[in-house]
Amino acid sequence: MTVQRGKKLSISIQEHMAIDVCPGPIRPIRQISAYFPRLSPTSPNPSSSPVALSPPTVAAPVGGANLLSPLRTQWGRGGSSSQNSSVETSVDINSEDSDDSTALGTLEFELRYDMSCSELHCTVLRAKGLKPMDFNGLADPYVKLHLLPGASKANKLKTKTIRNTLNPFWNETLTYSGITEEDMHRKTLRLTVCDEDKLTHNELIGESRVPLKRVKPHQSKHFHTCLEHPPPLPSPTAMGEALRGISCYLREWEKEQLHSLEERGRLLLSLQFLPSADGGEGRLSGALCVGVRRCAHLAAMDVNGFSDPYVKIYLKPDMQKKSKHKTAVMKKTLNPEFNQEFSYDVSLSELAKKTLEVTVWDHDLGRSNDFIGGVFLSCSSQGDALRHWMDCLKNKGQRVERWHILTNELPRSSSHD
Repeated sequence: MTVQRGKKLSISIQEHMAIDVCPGPIRPIRQISAYFPRLSPTSPNPSSSPVALSPPTVAAPVGGANLLSPLRTQWGRGGSSSQNSSVETSVDINSEDSDDSTALGTLEFELRYDMSCSELHCTVLRAKGLKPMDFNGLADPYVKLHLLPGASKANKLKTKTIRNTLNPFWNETLTYSGITEEDMHRKTLRLTVCDEDKLTHNELIGESRVPLKRVKPHQSKHFHTCLEHPPPLPSPTAMGEALRGISCYLREWEKEQLHSLEERGRLLLSLQFLPSADGGEGRLSGALCVGVRRCAHLAAMDVNGFSDPYVKIYLKPDMQKKSKHKTAVMKKTLNPEFNQEFSYDVSLSELAKKTLEVTVWDHDLGRSNDFIGGVFLSCSSQGDALRHWMDCLKNKGQRVERWHILTNELPRSSSHD
């Protein structure tokens, strides 16, 4: 009778292990095997039957419930155990290395915002424990930066590629120019780690997103984040018929709103009103000096991923059509430096009724030039454009510089000549 009971107990152990060994993950098996080496799946005799278990294991002078109780034990981080069913058994990984907390890896970087020159510096330091992407078990990682919301191609920055490693070290600083205080409150920096492939498309490993409002001016902030998968997009097919139409409507509305507010780059503009010596107050004659300094992160309009930008300015209304000025064309760049100044003879009272129209174009040979973006400055403008215009009118003789966001709004009166 003892042998019969032993056989029944051994069959119970096999049934129990069939739950823990077959469908369960690899890590719990290794942990359980540490306590039960005879039942390890890596045993040199894997084909041995559970009936052939050694007599001490079967004939131990304990009850059936006590014999099976170790298999129901859940081992936690602190070594404590709790009695649970075998199906719910899970083993937590107790590792002091934070890289084990994610299967995609971690990314370490620093951010610093220089308010005086409107620049955001991102120093990409290193990544650890990246997910293998190539057949050799390694990857060729690089990091891309994007500012959200915004045109991805216009504000993309990229580090160099480190070959054949899962723990790359870059220590490379990438700089965004023309970042305003408003940008720091409403924008998010997206850092994407990708694997470069020469023969196929580059593959995404993981990403990390940081709201820029977490960065204080003139202070470096260190980040060590776990890479995550991109957030999934909601699918209307997963909704009911009643919500599907609403979802499609909201998507079209959101697409239209994003299109109307699409950013096409940044423009650094200087304004200066130079009064003449022979004018009375209120009818002060003089000249408006407009300095086109540079552009940053312009939208790419050509198939090579660049543009051939130039800038046009008008002071309107322009009845005689003599106010147009153009800068030189800069070839194959998204960050051109112009440093050109133009002057308009106008009184202060007239200037208060004028509108300065500044547009950026991509020069194309043999066909129409492409509109990249523009900005309009007048007393009826809003935001930074209005503040810049009013500062110019109030501070006569002083040069006032400010970055402006280029929008995709094409002025009706502008031509692409």
